[in-house]
Amino acid sequence: MVYKKLSLFFILVFISLISCDVFANDSDKKVKGIGIGNEKEIADFILNNIIKLYDVPQHGLLSETYPVNPNHKVDYLAEGSTQKQNQEVAFLWPYSGTLSGTIALYTVTKEEKYLDLLEKRLLPGLEKYFDESRLPVGYQSYPIFAGYSDRFYDDNVWLALDFCALYASTKNHKYLDKALEIYEFIYSGWDENLDGGIYWCEQKKTSKNTCSNAPSAVLSAKLYQLTGDEKFLSRSIETYNWTKTNLLDPSDFVYWDNVALNGKIDERKYTYNSGQMIEAGVLLYRITGDKNYLTDAQKTASGTYAHFTKTKSTPAGDAVFYPDSPWFNTILFRGFKALYEADGNKKYVQTMLENAHFAWNSTTDNNNLLGNTWSSTSTQRYKWLLDNACMIELFTELADIGKK
Repeated sequence: MVYKKLSLFFILVFISLISCDVFANDSDKKVKGIGIGNEKEIADFILNNIIKLYDVPQHGLLSETYPVNPNHKVDYLAEGSTQKQNQEVAFLWPYSGTLSGTIALYTVTKEEKYLDLLEKRLLPGLEKYFDESRLPVGYQSYPIFAGYSDRFYDDNVWLALDFCALYASTKNHKYLDKALEIYEFIYSGWDENLDGGIYWCEQKKTSKNTCSNAPSAVLSAKLYQLTGDEKFLSRSIETYNWTKTNLLDPSDFVYWDNVALNGKIDERKYTYNSGQMIEAGVLLYRITGDKNYLTDAQKTASGTYAHFTKTKSTPAGDAVFYPDSPWFNTILFRGFKALYEADGNKKYVQTMLENAHFAWNSTTDNNNLLGNTWSSTSTQRYKWLLDNACMIELFTELADIGKK
């Protein structure tokens, strides 16, 4: 079986690398090796490397790519959005990936250096995207020093989830207050077109997307856990049910991307959409005790694994890999980790563990940066911030599983 070949492959790699030194705090030396115990050190190394290479000191922010691409144009904005010419800094989405990773490191380790980095550097930088002139207030896709830009509901929900995690770790109510403030913006994007659901982009309300609704179900469930307020549980269930009703492919339990206002389904599938519905299902199962939510999560996990993983050839033999979308896979891992903690099935997290270590040991460039694929060395000259930032979170959460 391919899975057995993969396990044997990684055992061999581990034996060959186990004697390598670990340099967690030396920015010129890469953390090497594979196996339980060094994921936290790898995450720390990646974070330090990003702060060093992507730094834009004049703005206290990070660049979109390294090296900076003077002709860079992003391809992930809403249709018709004006491209930023001569981009000085990263858009909100990749910047927030660094924030998520650092919060994960602090949550798992409780090391003050990560909280210091957040409070003195990353969170002040985040506020440069905060738009108070349009109500309800929320974060826009590019810093306000460049004028107005679109505000995306999914960009904001990832941040609200980060603030929930930070509040849970610090018990500082300013972080809960921020999560609640963002929540109000997110649900201002819900209306009765298509019988509910949250749009993708505030300025271009043409579709309601899994990426804005599934994590909102997660957010509402987490706010219920943090506050005990029943309105959040009701909202989580409502959002979960709307997404399942409108965007689930019943043939494999994997989620489609979005539904247009005319009812047409965009049947593209991305790992993170299903990952957030898995996490939402596990959360609602834990809160309510209703096993139907757990069954939903298990069906979607199985379908997602079957739909997305592919066997690829490597110098050491065939191996199973998730798709070429590192951040999407990291969000998928949030769901897989939650499910593993609920039912003990390690298949999905094990493959992610093996993918992450293979990518780190075999595909980085001379600057210790990763591209958008985990199965081979990237030929991209300009390495995207988010492809690297997401690995801080992924390795940290893998370390957390190992610790538990």
